[in-house]
Amino acid sequence: MRLLIIEDDIELSHVMKSGLEKGGFKVDVANTGMDGEEKSFVSRYDSILLDLNLPDKDGIEILSFLRENHIHTPIVIVTARDEVYQRALGLNSGADDYIIKPFDFVELEARIQAVIRRYYGRAKNEIDIGKIKVCPQTRKAYIDGLEIILSAKEFDILEYLASRSPDIVSSEDIAEHVYDESFDPFSSVLRVHIANLRKKLTKKGGNGLLVTMKGSGYQLCGEKQ
Repeated sequence: MRLLIIEDDIELSHVMKSGLEKGGFKVDVANTGMDGEEKSFVSRYDSILLDLNLPDKDGIEILSFLRENHIHTPIVIVTARDEVYQRALGLNSGADDYIIKPFDFVELEARIQAVIRRYYGRAKNEIDIGKIKVCPQTRKAYIDGLEIILSAKEFDILEYLASRSPDIVSSEDIAEHVYDESFDPFSSVLRVHIANLRKKLTKKGGNGLLVTMKGSGYQLCGEKQ
């Protein structure tokens, strides 16, 4: 899953980026409010982490602006403002969660996973689609109880397809959510990862579960089509 951190403290933003990437997230960083707004419109994120104390624009203004312009991405406010009325203001302005600095990475990751889960309409962290089970917290996947050994990127693709199942997901949409802003959309990297993922699913008895829909994208099915 792909995140955007909007945080003016450069050292803290680097620490957050490093810590969340260790948890399997793909992370972009904006160190000003204006840059954060621009990135929010240009790219599609699974969640945005928003500081309120930004030098060029107050975080509540950014939050309101994004919601008014139909950016529905889950937003977690991460701030030193711990007053109750500030928390109420943030949540009432459209934030999905609010966490106070300093924070523990375990709690931060859990809150991010929770807002993403709600956004995709899932009641629990594991994603069950017929024969397939995907566990974002442990970053493991199974077919009929047998673990599929995946690379980090293969897991990212499977997790995103599973979260969107039974929708057909375009290559562009997958690229937006599983790679960071340095990804070259004209490369063949995504096709290679999809091919490798399909081989591994097939090897574990999942032949026909990852379907290529010509001209549209990919669909993950719980049962063979």
